[in-house]
Formats: sequence, structure tokens, C-alpha cells
Amino acid sequence: MLILTCPCCGIAADETELSPGGEAHLTRHGPGSGDTDFEDYLFNRENARGVHFERWRHAHGCGKWFLAARDTVTMQVFGTYPAQTTEPPQEIRDRITKARPGWRWRDFGAAE
Repeated sequence: MLILTCPCCGIAADETELSPGGEAHLTRHGPGSGDTDFEDYLFNRENARGVHFERWRHAHGCGKWFLAARDTVTMQVFGTYPAQTTEPPQEIRDRITKARPGWRWRDFGAAE
């Protein structure tokens, strides 16, 4: 079972208390964007195995959104952080690099 600690209220919640919100750190395109950008945002995702950054909502708790870094293969959680953060905090990137030598944030394909 997936257990994530909500950085807003500090409660360690299992996945039944949370609502997934999709991939984090995407450049979101909406009204006024080109068709290609909007199509890429809606449909074209890498869905890579391994390190993944996700949005979660503590639905049955404080109700706040937050972000989590985890490995989709092993379910290892590297950490959680506030939703307003534009990139993972350095301590989370360090944990990922320690577990996955050679991994780098900018190689991940973060939104510019």
C-alpha cells in the first residue's frame, strides 16, 4: 500500500485517504494555446518506469494538494512537498540521486 506524508498537515496517509491528480511539473496549456501544445498536454506523456513526480490531494484529511516523488516500479517514496513548488526540493533530488546514481532533474524533462 502506498503511504504518503502530507506536507501541509504532517499526517502519513495511505492511498485510500488520497486522490491522485496526475503528473506534476507539467506546463499546462489551455484556452489560447495552439492545438499542438494542447494535444501534447492532454495526451502525450512519457509514462516512464522509475522516478515519477505526481500530484495528490489529501481528500479525507486537510483537503490540500501536494506533490510526491516516487519510483513507479518499486513504490519507493522519495518525499512529498507543497504543490506550489516549481521543482522538487534539493533534499528530495539528493535522495533520488543516491538511490538512482546518474539520475539528474533536468534530464528528467522538467517543464521550463
